[in-house]
Amino acid sequence: MLTFQDLQLNNKMPVYMQIALHVKRRILLKWAVSGDKLPSRRDIAMQLNINPNTVQKAFKLMEDEGYVRTSSTTGSVIYLDDEIYGRIETELTKEMVAAFIAEAKEANLSFKKTVELLTELWE
Repeated sequence: MLTFQDLQLNNKMPVYMQIALHVKRRILLKWAVSGDKLPSRRDIAMQLNINPNTVQKAFKLMEDEGYVRTSSTTGSVIYLDDEIYGRIETELTKEMVAAFIAEAKEANLSFKKTVELLTELWE
């Protein structure tokens, strides 16, 4: 079962989005796989010391995006197929690359030098 105790909340984005992003990151790292159960909304709210309505909003987002399914008998579980995993992988990879590019530009690194360093360090 996923836990949320290691989630460090910040003021940069809404809390419900941080919860959803936390789950997506666990999926990308394969620390969460299809069929894994999520704690109850109340349990997550207690772990994070936040309003249960905020957690409900996160679950709504995750369900709308398709990677969490909820039923009255099994609770909420991770649901993944190749398309959903691919969407999550693309989204998070683009975010990481965009952050890297922004930092490289802020440091006034040239594109050529950045690509050379990236190629060198990749191998």
